[in-house]
Amino acid sequence: MRQTPTRNEAALAPEPNRLTNMMHASVFGSPVTLTLLLLNLLVFAITLAYGAGLWHTNNGVQLQWGASFGPATQDGQWWRLATAMFLHFGLVHLVLNMWALWDVGRLMEALLGRLRFAALYLGAGVAGNLLSLVVQGNQAVSGGASGAIFSLYGALLVFLWRERRQVDRGEFRWLFGAALVFTVVSLGMGLVVEGIDNAAHLGGLVGGVLLAIALARPWTSDSPRPRTRRWVALALLIAATVALVTQIPAPSYRMGDELRAREAIRHFLDEDRRISARWGSILASGQRDKLSFDELAGRIDSGVTSDYRESFEQLSTIAISAAAPSARTLELLREYAALRGDASQAMVEGLRNNDRAKIRQALDSAQRAPGLLQSAALPAPAASMPGPAAEK
Repeated sequence: MRQTPTRNEAALAPEPNRLTNMMHASVFGSPVTLTLLLLNLLVFAITLAYGAGLWHTNNGVQLQWGASFGPATQDGQWWRLATAMFLHFGLVHLVLNMWALWDVGRLMEALLGRLRFAALYLGAGVAGNLLSLVVQGNQAVSGGASGAIFSLYGALLVFLWRERRQVDRGEFRWLFGAALVFTVVSLGMGLVVEGIDNAAHLGGLVGGVLLAIALARPWTSDSPRPRTRRWVALALLIAATVALVTQIPAPSYRMGDELRAREAIRHFLDEDRRISARWGSILASGQRDKLSFDELAGRIDSGVTSDYRESFEQLSTIAISAAAPSARTLELLREYAALRGDASQAMVEGLRNNDRAKIRQALDSAQRAPGLLQSAALPAPAASMPGPAAEK
């Protein structure tokens, strides 16, 4: 015989599909989630306008716009731990992350409230990027929202387990199982698929679990109120953050030094074209105007030799780690500047001493020097930086 529940029992019974309905809330009922989604889309559109590819792109565009990379992040640009959450390496990367954000974000925003939800997303996202920096270091340019999105799944698992007596059983099994499978499968894929930043995923997940415990608010009047757990979770999060900061590997070079070296190289190459053209013009005018050897020597000395000496000194003032991408180019250009300067000086001496053999040797040496430029890896544009992408 079927029994009809009393009014009090019906009031205490979990409402079927309550959480499922919250997942399909109105667009304008989840303003933080909507704002995060639109920011990601806007940043992606901006990077496309600045040279990023629709399906895949060179890492340098994302690096310019705030992706995390050891030599840049550790060069005083710690804000990259936050901005990296809004950068993606192609349309597929973006769409998958935004789909996951929209799917779970509306539910978690409704459960946590707007401020707690924003704190969870951004705080755990930074924690994920911090762990990524410890693991990736100088090896990859890292960007993507999925570290922060993993925090939402971690928070959902915490909420469901804490409120399991308040949630409809069928809904609990479906949501908890789906969130757990998504998390495990995604972490598993990160172990076998190259280019996935699993460290950021794991850091975001753990950060999300701890922040969910610390920021929890009662869902119903019967919800547990574990005040001690809140402070323990917060203490663990702070301790883990401090531990990660102390374990960040030293960068193999500083991005600021690399960019200054690239600018010095570009300036030298412009100067070299100008000096080489002047040298040729002086030699041509010497034949055309029938200049004496002394006059020709004076013009080469003041217009060529002195400029190469100055260029060499300027290149020598650039201090850069041997591991920096431009280090070898800088070394070759110093050799080139010294060789061209020595050749022009030898020509000046040969002209003043009327030593034709020395003049010919100087010309041969000057003509061989450009071979160094061909072997030098000339600086790529700022949007072409080394290192693979680490998508998250």
